[in-house]
Amino acid sequence: MRKLFTAALLCATLGSTAQTYETQFTRSLSDVMGDVQKRFGIRLKYDMDTTGLKVSYADFRIRPYSVEETLTNILAPFDFKPVYQQGNVWKVKRYEYPRRQPADGQKLIPYLSSLYDSREAWEARRDTLRREVRERLGIIPLQKLDIIQSNHFGPVRKRDGYTVQNFQLTTVNGHTVCGSIYSPKALSWKKGWERNENRPSKGKYPLILCPNGHFNQGRYNADLQRRYGTLARMGAVCVSFDLWGWGESEDEVGAAAHHTSEAHVMQAYNGLRILDLMLSHKDIDLTRVGVNGGSGGGTQTVLLSVLDDRITALCPVVSMSSWFDGGCPCESGMPIQLAGGGTCNAELAALFAPRPMMVVSDGGDWTSTTPELEYPYLQRIYGFYDAADQVSNVHLPNEKHDFGPNKRQAVYDFFIRTFQLNGSLLDEKRVTIEDEQTLRYHPKKP
Repeated sequence: MRKLFTAALLCATLGSTAQTYETQFTRSLSDVMGDVQKRFGIRLKYDMDTTGLKVSYADFRIRPYSVEETLTNILAPFDFKPVYQQGNVWKVKRYEYPRRQPADGQKLIPYLSSLYDSREAWEARRDTLRREVRERLGIIPLQKLDIIQSNHFGPVRKRDGYTVQNFQLTTVNGHTVCGSIYSPKALSWKKGWERNENRPSKGKYPLILCPNGHFNQGRYNADLQRRYGTLARMGAVCVSFDLWGWGESEDEVGAAAHHTSEAHVMQAYNGLRILDLMLSHKDIDLTRVGVNGGSGGGTQTVLLSVLDDRITALCPVVSMSSWFDGGCPCESGMPIQLAGGGTCNAELAALFAPRPMMVVSDGGDWTSTTPELEYPYLQRIYGFYDAADQVSNVHLPNEKHDFGPNKRQAVYDFFIRTFQLNGSLLDEKRVTIEDEQTLRYHPKKP
């Protein structure tokens, strides 16, 4: 009775909200975070509503010597995480499985490097990753399907030094993928298709597949059109195609389909089917097959190189990182990053060694660490083949996440060098920027 009386007296004295062992020293999360801001002189931003949330053992989670440890301890029960922004600003975010921090990459890369110290050990790891990525992506059943290919091409539009022709390709289960082929002048795609085993390996033109990222307007984006047209003027065939649930694909499956794991599989599968189609044309040089995309398109670029050995040159732009796997389900909807006991896009890109690869990075996104972290790692892997000179990095420390002129120039320089394109024809001003209606195989109805 005395114990109960003492507890009752304590509650009456301190109030019903007293912080005690019995109440687990619980406080409102918003109050605790307010105290943390005052204590450490920081400002917090949130991407969620914290109203009504309470944290147990609240003040005992504070570490007076570390704001980062304090925030981590307080937010852990809610699966939130603190992310440092700049100055005295921190952002409280929900846990994001594909996104980590630079410090994580600085730990992961040395760990991965410790798994192989020779070409033989690396190739054993490489083969495991290739197999498990296919399995975890779930693309193997699709690749085994015996599909009658159906492709359709629109009229050729002649531009200054190049042509554009829209297409529609049937992929699987009645689904289609639409895009545009940018070709050197006077080249049409309605003729010249042959089975690969019946055609010479060296055609006239190199091929550059251009998967798109989440840039405004998708493949209709003006900056991307400048890239396609300029590469075509210099002598390459460039193929741009819709993301799953974007552009004409949105008409077929709806915009919500893009934010699903299905998009991860279908975008990769569509890329492989387009590659099959283009490599069956007699004018394509099978020894010069490139893939070049930015942002989410860069993630696709790396993934396609893991899935298909026919690619001979790779150029991921503002995408490849050891601490970010791609924030959209179309990049990380299937658990391919768990392959080999845990991997990252930097290691998946390394599977491309010793073939030519250039990585374009900038100081304003998750590629900010490329020069001192991911690029030296790639050079080490390429060194197993005495081919460190076959991988390069163009880093733009004062730029942000886009596909601006300096990034496009880096792409042009890489393909001029790697595919022997005619650099004297490099002139973006001669590229015609077309509207969405013109670039669609099926124009929108009024």
